[in-house]
Amino acid sequence: MYTTGILDEALQRLHSSGPERLGRLTNHAPMAVEALAVHGQAGSVHRWLDMYTRKLEEFPSGVEPVTVANWRFALGDSRRAADWIGYFGREIAERPWRDVLTEWWPRLLPGLYGGSTHPVIRVGHAVRTLLADDGTEPRLTELAHGLGYWAARYHPVVDLAPLPGAGSAADALDAVTPIAARDGGFPARLGRVTGLPVWAAAVTDPHEARDRLTELVRAATHRYATHGHGEETMLVHAATAPNAVLRTLPALPHGLWVPSLRAAWTASAAVTAMYAPHAPVAYTPPGTFTPEEVFERAMSHGDEHVIKLTDTALDVGDEQALTAALRCIDLSEPLVR
Repeated sequence: MYTTGILDEALQRLHSSGPERLGRLTNHAPMAVEALAVHGQAGSVHRWLDMYTRKLEEFPSGVEPVTVANWRFALGDSRRAADWIGYFGREIAERPWRDVLTEWWPRLLPGLYGGSTHPVIRVGHAVRTLLADDGTEPRLTELAHGLGYWAARYHPVVDLAPLPGAGSAADALDAVTPIAARDGGFPARLGRVTGLPVWAAAVTDPHEARDRLTELVRAATHRYATHGHGEETMLVHAATAPNAVLRTLPALPHGLWVPSLRAAWTASAAVTAMYAPHAPVAYTPPGTFTPEEVFERAMSHGDEHVIKLTDTALDVGDEQALTAALRCIDLSEPLVR
């Protein structure tokens, strides 16, 4: 999967940068370079980073160290990103990374929606690298950055009314009612989501939860092909956020799989409510392509969200998923060279 040291070099290069820029926009580079490396494009990683550098800011200053005694007061404080990253760096240096993840996953899961779901997506990419190679220092540091970003941007969603749902994930996403006011950014729109369809609420078995989460990722990815025009960037997260959770399940105890499904569904459905168009449009891809050819197209396009959705589409692996990736390439502005 990762046949060279280029990913580790790229992560080391990136860990001097902050998790955001302009106080609100996410640094996608660690996620994108991991996707490039895992799909055999390690040779393009540094060239892609050279183009993305303008979107990076220096690592932020700390405020006060996060400790076992004060972490609850720092949770969700975006000013404390450096403090949180430092805390998780110390924890992962002293304990097995799986133990740290297992302790903090249930604490952070209710706040998965902060940072437009990017923190959990970053964690999902980091965990994939660690499951493949259980301990290079840059990959452990990357997990600390992802968890720290998540803790700093922790934002729960509460008091959602249960609305009529459906049996399948695809039908349940179709049942999502778009919010009325479609202006503003992610936090403003998220505050307008007051109810979501019920889906998979009766699931109690961990393995069924994994299967339903797999179904959700497939349905959300397929749906992008016909609904991505509603907002070509933000609707990517309806698929990539639950896929990040799915990727993390193998590193977690079975007892955490069912709540992970619940949180992933809420995230995917909420993004759908905030950004999906009122009606789908038909889309015909410009030819037939292999998964490798689709990923090469995404890499050449360069946009970080295109790369990440294509990465998820290759996880799903069917023709409809590849069609969604091609649709994302068509809709999105390429990374400026």
